[in-house]
Amino acid sequence: MVLERWSYDLECDAMWIFFANRVPRRATDNKTISKYGSSMALDDFDDVMVNEDDAPTEIDLFAAFEARGLDVTLPGARPPHGRLHPLTRVTRDMVRFFTSMGFAIEEGPEVETDFNNFEALNIPSDHPARDEQDTFYVEGGDVLRTHTSNVQIRTMAGRTPPFRFIAPGRVYRNDFGPRHSPMFLQIEGFLVDERVSFGDLKGILYAFARTLMGEDVELRFRANHFPFTEPSAEMDFRLAGAWLEWGGCGMIHPRVLERCGIDSERYQGFAFGMGIDRTAMRRFGIPHLRLLFEGDVRVLEQL
Repeated sequence: MVLERWSYDLECDAMWIFFANRVPRRATDNKTISKYGSSMALDDFDDVMVNEDDAPTEIDLFAAFEARGLDVTLPGARPPHGRLHPLTRVTRDMVRFFTSMGFAIEEGPEVETDFNNFEALNIPSDHPARDEQDTFYVEGGDVLRTHTSNVQIRTMAGRTPPFRFIAPGRVYRNDFGPRHSPMFLQIEGFLVDERVSFGDLKGILYAFARTLMGEDVELRFRANHFPFTEPSAEMDFRLAGAWLEWGGCGMIHPRVLERCGIDSERYQGFAFGMGIDRTAMRRFGIPHLRLLFEGDVRVLEQL
């Protein structure tokens, strides 16, 4: 179809070259233009009409080729080949693993109420995370969510376990630096059922890390404190180098379960979360987090 289109265009050019050569010239170029321009009368075509024997010849076609400077035997110009952004690739790999383990995918709003973002997650009113220097507040008292844990509250409320789900998405914190950004991507996972243990959590995370980063990855868990889990731990990973903080995890705090209407005496659950951006940085050897968001094609083409 492309060759046919170009062939048609070239034949049109040849026709116009042929036609122009046959237009009778007048004494003045201006008269010629006005006589054979867009306002030319029908009777004036008698001077330039030709019969079938006067159709364009190969010489006319070659003249059109020369005029356009086009060689139709050459291959066409191929448009630039795009690719998925590194963050999209890492996110899809993460989601693919957890869906293979039976986790559903849940989403929630990025502008959240104070209750779903803080109160329901057992974060007290005097907690540093609720200060304006750490959180973006909007008019009316709502906040730009500081984690995707708000999806945990929205999904668990009014539902009866067992259930397991992940919540990937954008989150916002008032932080800026080589390894921090006011906006970044996070993925969290939650599982609630009877007889759930910290060992189940570690087993899921070990399998996840090895699938995502290879069998040589090492994990370690350091005791820490989060208001919405108890016990809690920081999770680090290492790939033939220094340890790098990856995320947090722990058993869902009984108060969080109770605020979602779940019997904490019967059901237990675990939760974990990590930054997608930091994972992509380690996976592709990116030194600064901002390079992932600047959209510099020169950088993205190397990944």
